[in-house]
Order: sequence, then C-alpha cells, then structure tokens
Amino acid sequence: MAEKTLDKLFYETLKDIYYAEKKIVKALPKMARGASSEKLKAAFEKHREESEEHIARLQQVFEILGKRASGKTCEAIDGIISEGEEVMEEFKGQPALDAGLIASAQAVEHYEIARYGTLKRWAELLGMKDAVKILDQTLSEEMATDESLTKLADADANQHAKRAA
Repeated sequence: MAEKTLDKLFYETLKDIYYAEKKIVKALPKMARGASSEKLKAAFEKHREESEEHIARLQQVFEILGKRASGKTCEAIDGIISEGEEVMEEFKGQPALDAGLIASAQAVEHYEIARYGTLKRWAELLGMKDAVKILDQTLSEEMATDESLTKLADADANQHAKRAA
C-alpha cells in the first residue's frame, strides 16, 4: 500500500472541492429562482459566475500537479445542497424563505472557506507558490461572498422573516 502523505491528501481534497464547485454551479440557479428578493437573486447569479471562475482556477491547480482535473463525490456538499432544497420546498412563498436561503448559501460558503483555507495552507507547506496564489484568490472571494450574504440578511431578509412572526 502506498504511503499516504500530505501531497496525496492535497490532491484528494482538491478533487473534493472541484466536485463541490461543480455541484454549486448547478444549485445556484435553482436558489436564484427560489429567492423572492431581487438582490438575493442577483447575489446568487454573481456567485454562480464566480464559481465558474473557481472551477477554472482549480483546473490550473490540477495542471500544476500534472494531473487531470477530476472530482470525487463530496457527501458534505451534497448534504448542504439537499438541506437548501428542503428550505426552498418548506418555505416557498413564506416570509422566512430568503433568510433560509441565505443561511443555506452561507453553509456552502463556510464549507468552501474551510476547504480553500486548508488547501492554501497545504500548498504553502508543499512549496506550491503558484497554487497558493490561485487558492488565496478564491478564498478571498468566498469570504467576500459570505460577508455580502450577511449584509443581505441583516439589511432585509432576517427582519422580513421576523416581522411576519
């Protein structure tokens, strides 16, 4: 059995986030259609476009490794997306829908932040300077998206959900 080292773990985690990003790109249009706020719809569309760029960047990291870009099933992101779909079904047409969608989107963001932060650190340890730059750019965008979702929640969605209670 081959020894399991950090470079192997890096590669396996890279495949995980690659799969996750592709699933996220498919889920975001559904979330945008489900949202009642135009600002939230626009935020989901913007993040879909960013996620397409994230996929392209991940492909660059695979190239740095000399590997073909491929994903492996990520049960965590599948579960988070499934929970978001449940929110859309259970709260459709209800005052708390957008608050629930934002919470679901932030669960996705927090997963991505954890993955990209870890991959960046490992790339640093492995001496992969080009990968570090690529991963850091995506990590910064994920953190900015999380912050913008918080602002949308605080500015309107959470108060709308609360007022209706």
